[in-house]
Amino acid sequence: MARFLSRIGAFAHRHRFSVIAVWLVVLFGAGAGAVTLAGETSSSFSIPGQESTTALERIGQEFGSDGAQAKVVVRAPEGRTLTTPEGAKALGELVAKLGGLPGVESATNPLDPAAPSVNAQQNTAYSTVTYTAAVGEVTVEQQDALLKAVDEARSTGFTVEATGQAVQPAFHIGGIAEGLGVVVALLILVITYGSLIAAGMNLLTALVGVGIGVLGVTIATGFADLSSTTPILAGMLGLAVGIDYALFIVTRFRHELRRGSDVGAAISTAVGTAGSAVVTAGLTVVIALTGLVVVGIPFLTQMGVAAAATIVVAVLVAITLVPAALSLLGQRVLPRKQRGVVVADDAEVTSGRGFLARWSTVVTRQRVLSLALAVAALAVVSIPFASMHTTLVQRPASDSTQARADQILTDGFGAGFNGPIIVLFDGAGAPAAAEKAGPSIAALNDVALVTPPIPNADGTAALVTVIPKSGPTSEDTEQLVEDLRALPAATDGPGFSVTGATAVSVDVAKSLDDALPIYLALVVGLALALLVLVFRSLLVPLVGVLGFLLTIGASLGATVAVFQWGWLADLVALDSTGPLISLTPILVIGILFGLAMDYQIFLVSRMHEAHSHGAAPLDAIRTGFRQAAPVVVAAALIMFSVFAGFVPAGDATLKSIAFALAAGILFDAFVVRMVLVPAALALLGERAWWLPRWLNWLPALDVEGSALTEKAPVAEKKVEVSVGER
Repeated sequence: MARFLSRIGAFAHRHRFSVIAVWLVVLFGAGAGAVTLAGETSSSFSIPGQESTTALERIGQEFGSDGAQAKVVVRAPEGRTLTTPEGAKALGELVAKLGGLPGVESATNPLDPAAPSVNAQQNTAYSTVTYTAAVGEVTVEQQDALLKAVDEARSTGFTVEATGQAVQPAFHIGGIAEGLGVVVALLILVITYGSLIAAGMNLLTALVGVGIGVLGVTIATGFADLSSTTPILAGMLGLAVGIDYALFIVTRFRHELRRGSDVGAAISTAVGTAGSAVVTAGLTVVIALTGLVVVGIPFLTQMGVAAAATIVVAVLVAITLVPAALSLLGQRVLPRKQRGVVVADDAEVTSGRGFLARWSTVVTRQRVLSLALAVAALAVVSIPFASMHTTLVQRPASDSTQARADQILTDGFGAGFNGPIIVLFDGAGAPAAAEKAGPSIAALNDVALVTPPIPNADGTAALVTVIPKSGPTSEDTEQLVEDLRALPAATDGPGFSVTGATAVSVDVAKSLDDALPIYLALVVGLALALLVLVFRSLLVPLVGVLGFLLTIGASLGATVAVFQWGWLADLVALDSTGPLISLTPILVIGILFGLAMDYQIFLVSRMHEAHSHGAAPLDAIRTGFRQAAPVVVAAALIMFSVFAGFVPAGDATLKSIAFALAAGILFDAFVVRMVLVPAALALLGERAWWLPRWLNWLPALDVEGSALTEKAPVAEKKVEVSVGER
């Protein structure tokens, strides 16, 4: 692989202008395609074939509408009611206006005697606004029209707010916080390189890669129903790894220049060595992301495949566009004082990194203590993980109209009103069966109200709405879903199904819990096999994977402590505490596994290289650590900055995922890879590189580029001046 990639690097050097031109054409082509072919994304999360999803589809067929709904909530001023002539007039005018909004199919009148929706105190009411578009497909223009009508209605003196799936805001990207993360990444690159030109080139090539990836996902929305989180996740992950992959190749290129190689030879060697590690690491991330397919949940599959495609683009950019750009810059990627100065000794090339050299010495000398402290620290941070609770019900931002409307409904109708559970009776005699089941349903724990059955036109189906006493994210409400499903069905009557947002959340959480062990076994197994090929060792991959499990525990433990328990909530601009979004654990595991294996490959490959060149095990660990650790530290800080930039975003789903990833990067890079791995390898000694004889038939991937080293010519003292260097 090293020889093949070195030839790609040499090709990019010789045809630098053509390579850059091709990537620019692809970028502008993707942009044009995104503008002309993009479609709408969906913000709904469901799993086809589950009881709750099937029941929702059946309700749409039997009751005539499956459109998205919003509730426009009205509350009278203190001491007044909504049933006065003044209140009735204001409500009637509001309902008429809502019914005429773009995309609205109907709007109910809260004072309709046939179906009133006003509380017992008659000071709070709501109008149900139903759209022709399905959940997640209401356009921004239609949402804006509704919110404008709500704002105008406040002039009557009543409090008016809106909530519901139809007004759920779309996910956004590109805010101030995200931009600040990119700025911090640029500063880290400048400090690492000591060159603004090299830092700018690194960031620019990464942006080209992530731009093409995200634009490609945007084009796909015109041909497939993708979740609105899909392009954001792809962009967040693509940007982080794009910067890091370019960093590894640029660093090795600078290393070769300082040893006296000319620009062409340095590019060829950098792509053959660091590029091999980039390809292997990228493949590991792709395995982890595409492994989400085994979960069997369509929106997770979409996220995984889209993010994996963006990673592939980032890898291709790193091994083609980055060397082409390096060919143009030549010696200018080095600080001025290092240009033209040849340093033959690798120890001198990596000089000035005394802290990390001393760090590796201390860690490997005090290996037992270091290993024990690292494991104990991560274990303590992992403790909150045991109390993790997940849900699919998303909490709106505290300063939003949705949050204010939800609070008004809670005050007026009870906490469970915002999480109703729907029971569908389906079959001949459904209304009578629903009526008969009413007392049994009302007798269950946590039931506040059971509405009379609503039959369909021909009496073959009926709906019963169950209002819990607890809120939609409460464990008591989730238990009520299970209790409803456990009720015995009549042997000779219609069957029943439980659905609603809370039931969908319970079903998705159960599917994720069931799929997680299979997913972990598949991904970890495939990645272990890949790492065995890379290092030709059994124990090095095992140490890396066990360290990753500690990373996951600590990452999710810290996330639970902040988002469920409320620790340091102000630091992450958290509006309210509550269960984690159901997607968080499996997405974090998939993404962090790939990134953790990145660090394992980049760090340990340099140790393996030193060992393969004859260094004793302990010396190989320290030499490889001194050479690779500064780059891994910079890469981790960059990834942390990118992920942390998404934490202050208003969306709770993205916030918790980004926080878990940022925390996981810190734990994995600075505790697992900087302490646990070198300490464990030092403890293992020569046994770390042991491979059973019966596995000697395995192919050697040569990530370190040994084949290149054997054939490399003696470096000349002169330095080639590339195009544009003068």
